[in-house]
Parts: sequence; structure tokens; C-alpha cells
Amino acid sequence: MKTKEIKTRELNAGKFIKEKIEEISKTVGSNSAITALSGGVDSSTATLLGHKALGEKLKVVFIDNGLMRENEPQKVASMFEELGILVEIIDAKKQFFNALKGVTDPEQKREVVTRTFYKKIFAKLVRESGAKCLLQGTILTDIEETIAGIKRQHNVFEQLGIDPEKAFGYKIIEPLRQLRKDGVRKIAKVLGLPKSIYERMPFPGPALAARIIGEVTPERIKIIRKATAIVEEELKETGAFQYLAILHHDRVTGIRNRKRDFGLQIEIRCWESVDARTAAPTRLPYDILETLAKRMTNEVPGVVSVTYNITSKPPSTMEAI
Repeated sequence: MKTKEIKTRELNAGKFIKEKIEEISKTVGSNSAITALSGGVDSSTATLLGHKALGEKLKVVFIDNGLMRENEPQKVASMFEELGILVEIIDAKKQFFNALKGVTDPEQKREVVTRTFYKKIFAKLVRESGAKCLLQGTILTDIEETIAGIKRQHNVFEQLGIDPEKAFGYKIIEPLRQLRKDGVRKIAKVLGLPKSIYERMPFPGPALAARIIGEVTPERIKIIRKATAIVEEELKETGAFQYLAILHHDRVTGIRNRKRDFGLQIEIRCWESVDARTAAPTRLPYDILETLAKRMTNEVPGVVSVTYNITSKPPSTMEAI
């Protein structure tokens, strides 16, 4: 199924918003819908469009999978409550960590996160809520990368020939699927979402699981969560499109207190991009890189090596897996 792109320079935000509100309202009809808010610009924009179309007929949940940044569920819920949208936080940490146990293959890891999210967690929520539709923030880049086999995005189904109604028991509505990231930001701004959301950098659907090479465990998530906080604190003023930390699988030799320390390696990536289709590594000043290395090795337990990725996309991708 071919999706026709609406280029950002041709995007009439007011017209698009009006059409999507009408489309969502017509699709849901007298039924109700549910959406999983993550706090990213895509899911936030889809949620606000859905709220404007459906009001209280839209149930908004935040799935706490245990793979998010520090205090992310509470921060996002509080932010949307200020916009008049009630968000229910669903504790699903145990289900996700159980499903990811022993999984190391990148594609299998993404598939496990997808199936756990849609088939186990969401199917139950949909049944309990009585909703007939799931509203989500799939964008065109998600679709293209999945179809091209670059990486399986967690929110792409119909484009792969998967019928969500047969597979999961509900219809999926994707109001943003004709847009790229810069187009979504434009719509979010016109909708009245705060700057902290419409300028927020991308974050992967599998969350921090996409930034761990190898098995995802609560202990390894704790490490990458701390590393992520340091990267986001140190690089927030760069104006870069995206910046992130990656925890590698293999341990490397280091030295602490004049003794060998067989420790962890963190890779840092920082990107310049407009729509995530292509990207170039940010030419960070050496003093910033040096500060990152010092903080990682001093503040993140077990880290003895810090590297910086200097490969463009393509052939690299912005996330590690």
C-alpha cells in the first residue's frame, strides 16, 4: 500500500488539521478509541488530534515498559494533564522484561517489543476499554524504513500486509503517515503543543532497548538510562537533531586504581538532520567530547571506554539497532 507524501513546504497545517480531525471522527464514529502516548512529537501530535476529534471518547494511556528515560511516564502524564488530557500510566515493566529475557538479535528484539506492546498489553487494554480503534503516530519515515528492510519499526503493520484487526482485534488509525518529522513538528506547533514537545528530539519506539547491544535486562537499562541522562544534559545546547548513548555488548580492558578493569563501553552519537532520512554526525568540540568521556567513566558504574560515532546515515543508522 503506497503512502503519498505531503512535503513540508507544501503542507497547509490548518487544512491538514481540519481534515484529520474529521477523518478520525468519521472513522471512530459512535465508538471509542485508545492511544498510547510516549511523549515524543509524533505520538503527542496524534494524541492531540485525537483529543480534538473525539474528546472523552479517546482514552489516553502511557505504557510504562521499564525501558524509558528517568521519570518519563510521570513527566509526560503531568505535561498532558496541563493541556486538559488525562493520561493513565500502565505498569507493564514485568511483561516487557520477561519477554526480552535472553533475546540478543536486534530484529528479534524489536519484534518482541512490538508483539508485547500490541498483542499482550494493548489487546487487553482495548478489550477492557471497549475501544474499536488505536490511534498512533506512525510517520512516513517509519513506513519507508520498514518496507525497505532497513529496520522493523514497531508501529508499521498494514504496509507489510498485516491486518491489525485480525492480528490484534482493533483497527489502527495513522493520521500522520503522510508526513516526515519536520512536517509533524509544523503541525504540532500549530495545534498549540508546547515547544518542549514540538522541538523534542526523536526517541525510538523500543525505547532504551534500541540502545543496548545484546540482552536487555533491568541492570543494563539502569546503565544506559544514566548514560542517556548525561548525554542529554551535556548536548542539549548543541541544537542537534538527535543525540544518544549506546551500551555495547562486549567488555573492554580498562585501568582503575592501577589495576585491570574489564569494563563497559559506551558509544555516543549526535546527528544533524531535517527529516531523519539522511544525517551527518555533529562536529562536536573536543572539550565537549572530553567532558562526556570523563562523566561517563566517573558517573556510570563499570564504564571504562567512551567512543564517538563519526559515520553518516547512510550507511549508518541513527539508532544502533
